[in-house]
Amino acid sequence: MAVHRRAFLADSVGVTAALGMPAPTRPMTPLGASGAVGTAHLTELRAGLRSLIHLDDAYGGGDVRSLAVRHLSRVRRVINTGRYPDTIGRQLQLLAGEIAEHCGWLYYDADDQESARRYFGEALTTATMLRDVNLEILVFSSMSLQACHEGRARDGLDLARAAQDRATHLGSPTLQSLIAARETRALALMGDGTTANRRLGEALKLLNRKGRPSPEWAMFHGSAELEYAQGLLYSELGHHRAATRFLSAALAHQETTYGRNRALYRITLAKNLIAAGEVDEGAAHAVGSLEHLEEVESGRVTKRLAEVAGTLGTVEAASAREAAGELAEYVQARRAA
Repeated sequence: MAVHRRAFLADSVGVTAALGMPAPTRPMTPLGASGAVGTAHLTELRAGLRSLIHLDDAYGGGDVRSLAVRHLSRVRRVINTGRYPDTIGRQLQLLAGEIAEHCGWLYYDADDQESARRYFGEALTTATMLRDVNLEILVFSSMSLQACHEGRARDGLDLARAAQDRATHLGSPTLQSLIAARETRALALMGDGTTANRRLGEALKLLNRKGRPSPEWAMFHGSAELEYAQGLLYSELGHHRAATRFLSAALAHQETTYGRNRALYRITLAKNLIAAGEVDEGAAHAVGSLEHLEEVESGRVTKRLAEVAGTLGTVEAASAREAAGELAEYVQARRAA
C-alpha cells in the first residue's frame, strides 16, 4: 500500500486537481521576455503552498515534503532570477519563509527533526529580516510542538509564550486560543497540571470570543484540537480514563479531511484505553487505526503506533498479543518501505 500511496502522491497534479487545488509542481505562467514577476505569478506560487498544506492535512508529511522542497526551490529561483518591484520582492521573500516553515513542519511530522530545525531556522531568519510578526508566530508555535515532541518541555513553553506575546497584539482570539493550547501541552509535560488546566480553560474561552479573524494557517483550530489537548493533559497527569472521554470526542469531531490527525487521535485514544485497563477496546482501536494509515505517511504517527504495539506486547491477554503482533508487523513494513 505504501508504494501505491507514493505513486499517487508523486502525481501531484492529479492529487491536487482531485482536491480542487492548484498543483505545487505545475509549470508557472512564463515570466516573459523581460523576466518580470507580477501579481499573477505570486498568486500562483502562493496557491502552490496552499495545496501543499491541504496535502499534508490529508496524507501527512512523509511523502509531501519532497514536493514542498521543490516548491521552495522554485520560489528561490524566481527571487534570484526574476525582475520585480520591491513590493513584489517582499511578498516573494515572505512566501519563501512560509514555505520554509512548512518544509520544517513536514520534516517534523516525518520525524526527521534535524532537517525540521534547519528549515524552521531559515523561516525564522526570513521573519526577522522582514519583521513579519505573523511568520514569527507561525514558526515559534511550530518549534514549540517540536520541542515538546523531543522532550524539551521548558523550551516548548518558552517558544509558545514568545508566540503568544506577539499574537496578543494581533487581536485574533482563535490564534491566541491555538497558542494557549500549545502552552498547555508544554505545561502538562512539565507536570504543572494546575497552570495547564487554567491555560486550557482560557483557550476555550478565547475560541468562543469575537475578534479579528485568524491567519489562514490557524483556521484549522477548533473544538477537536482543544478536546485533544485536554485528553493529552489528563494522559500526562495519569488520569487515563478521563483522557479517553476527551480523546473520543476529539476523534468524533475531527473532520475527515484531516486524515493524519484522525489517525493520531485514534492511536492516542487506544494508548489511553490500554492504560485505563480497557485492553480489548484499546487493542481494537489500535488495529482499527490502520485503516486511517493506508493513505497517511507520518513518522510521528508511526512512532506512536510502535509505542502502543510495545505496550500491548507486555499484556498477557491473547487479544492484546495478537493485536501487538499485527501492529508490529505493520510498523516494520512501513519503516522498511
